[in-house]
Amino acid sequence: MAFVRYAGRRRFGRVHTRPMMSDINVTPMVDVMLVLLVVFMVTAPLLTVGVQVDLPRTKASLLTGDDEPLTITVDAEGRVFLQETELALDTLNPRLVAITGNNPDARIFVRGDRAIDYGRVMEVMGTVNAAGYRRVALITEMSKRRPPGRAAKGPGTKKGGE
Repeated sequence: MAFVRYAGRRRFGRVHTRPMMSDINVTPMVDVMLVLLVVFMVTAPLLTVGVQVDLPRTKASLLTGDDEPLTITVDAEGRVFLQETELALDTLNPRLVAITGNNPDARIFVRGDRAIDYGRVMEVMGTVNAAGYRRVALITEMSKRRPPGRAAKGPGTKKGGE
């Protein structure tokens, strides 16, 4: 690509020159960045733990923390997954020790399918607790809250207070 240093036309024996434009047009770069932002905002929620479970609903508040938690999932058939890897319950503690470096303050989330027996989820939590981990939490879905004082509209409720 060639650049013309002196662009212009001759007029009355002198060459009128324009200085070279050395500014960067930022608008296309901003457009690309906004498109990438939208793409990442759409795909980020899809990149969570890949084991499908039907979580129970609760009104508990959200947990906050700085470090990335480990997720243990118990699916509807009772299989145990560490992140996305299926494993036997007796091999769970050695894997946790290997991943966390035997850090008892590592955050561990336990996700149990709604259809699974409560005892199986407690068996997994007991195994994690017996390994010495203190920050173990159950994961649920947030319930859909209704405004206070409003009754649910359903087939059994009458419209307009009749």
